[in-house]
Amino acid sequence: MNWKENYELWQNKPDLPADLKEDLNNLKTDAEKEDAFYTPLSFGTAGMRGILGAGINRMNIYTVRQATEGLARLMDSFNDEAIKQRGVVISYDSRHYSRVFAQEAGKVLGSHGIKAYVFDALRPTPELSFAVRHLGTYAGIMITASHNPKNYNGYKIYGEDGGQMPPKESDIITNEIRQADMFAVPVAEMTSLQQAGLYQVVGDEIDQAYLKNVQTVSINHELIETVGRDMKLVYSPLHGTGAAIAGPALEKAGFKNVTMVPEQKEPNGDFPTVKLPNPEDPKALAMGIDLAKANGADVVIAVDPDADRMGTAVRQPSGEYVLLTGNQIGAVMMHYILTANQAAHSLPANGVLVKSIVSSEFAADIAQSFGVQTINVLTGFKYIAEQIKEYETTRAHTFLFGFEESYGYLVKPFARDKDSIQATVLMAEVAAYYKSLGKTVYDGVQELFEKYGYFAENTQSLTFDGVDGKDRIEKIIANFRENMPVAFGGIKVESLQDFARSTELNLLTQKMTSMTLPKAEVLKYWLSDGSWVAVRPSGTEPKIKFYVGTKGATAEQAAEKLAAIQATIQEYID
Repeated sequence: MNWKENYELWQNKPDLPADLKEDLNNLKTDAEKEDAFYTPLSFGTAGMRGILGAGINRMNIYTVRQATEGLARLMDSFNDEAIKQRGVVISYDSRHYSRVFAQEAGKVLGSHGIKAYVFDALRPTPELSFAVRHLGTYAGIMITASHNPKNYNGYKIYGEDGGQMPPKESDIITNEIRQADMFAVPVAEMTSLQQAGLYQVVGDEIDQAYLKNVQTVSINHELIETVGRDMKLVYSPLHGTGAAIAGPALEKAGFKNVTMVPEQKEPNGDFPTVKLPNPEDPKALAMGIDLAKANGADVVIAVDPDADRMGTAVRQPSGEYVLLTGNQIGAVMMHYILTANQAAHSLPANGVLVKSIVSSEFAADIAQSFGVQTINVLTGFKYIAEQIKEYETTRAHTFLFGFEESYGYLVKPFARDKDSIQATVLMAEVAAYYKSLGKTVYDGVQELFEKYGYFAENTQSLTFDGVDGKDRIEKIIANFRENMPVAFGGIKVESLQDFARSTELNLLTQKMTSMTLPKAEVLKYWLSDGSWVAVRPSGTEPKIKFYVGTKGATAEQAAEKLAAIQATIQEYID
């Protein structure tokens, strides 16, 4: 059906909920109607994410039911009652309709005889990842749109290892979703499901098990007892799920002087104090920084609504605070993990750092100096989770740390997705470490720059909404591939890694070699001075992203290279 037919179908549905009927009536122009109805909401390996409202290209109870029906049909296909009894655990964040969507997902699963464990209140994404493993469920569902604006929500599916569902299974789910009529998805009644033992509310027991595991993140307990105990920290959950879990986690670790930003402590899907609830955005940490200035805190930590990403601002010698980049946080954490474990004689001989291909080489250079290998994987924490699962089988490596430049970190693999609760506890310990030396985390980052070089990175994200957005993104990617730049910012391109074609072309020798990573629509250019540029479309949003990484002998030199490279990128976009 075309968008007009889809729109008419929704208009004529007699039992459409009042909120969706109102939203439908608020679509005044053909352009608005077309955007809501021209295509089904995209469902990929990272699940789906979209604007709340009426339409097949929107997040609502019908798209949630349809997605859950896809998962249920996959589980039905195994013809194994044990898998159904293992069930699915469901969590949700503070966004509008999150609780409703979680309950609807549980009722769809129950109609298939699949047991649902549904949290009694909102919980972080990393705890959902942990709960899958803790309960031994076949899958997990997280209702969240991560750090997107307030008018968004989303739906992510996790596999039995606690990582996001692997491509093979998610492709099957996608096919089943496309075949399911969203208005005909069976939805059981909750009371009958509870009586049948197919809908179980969970909460505190999983909290306590998760928090017990978080205690293993700390490395130097004596340091925390002597320095961390009285060190001042400011924390903000940005109106999301973090407060209820991060507070107890910090206290159990031994950090007693933690102040929550009062205006941002309570869950609120309107995110009234921030435009974007994103710890990558300096504006999101502004209230925390003001509070830190008032009480002289050493570090400010903020997390996104589902508490998988963590950002931090650290005090400078001037008394002002500066937001560290995701790459800088990854580097200073990696350095501390290696330093502390080496001092404790607990650094494994086969330790490994796992990071995404679009993350800085800063942490990798630090790891190399300790004799620790770095493994690069595609963007998406599920690929880090896959490496962890492989190491558990092969024992080839001991996982030490995993991160992505987009403020995602994992210290211990009891969760298999980025975990801001773990990262918060570790960052507090890093701050205590530098405080014990009479320094700040800012000082520590500067020391690392002086030793390893001045790394500078930037991520530019362009959004192309609407019907033509996908075509525009595809044309930009094609231009970078077919009309390959020979230089960025005057620095020659030496090789191109084309992950969609699994090939690497050396421009100096014209030799083409095969790559072993899974296929993905990513281009990565390596330049003659070690700088790099990566181009990739987002997996869950109508965006294309441009990543740049470079290094200089000074901060100024690195910044100049970065600006010149970005200018070349802009020329290609234009």
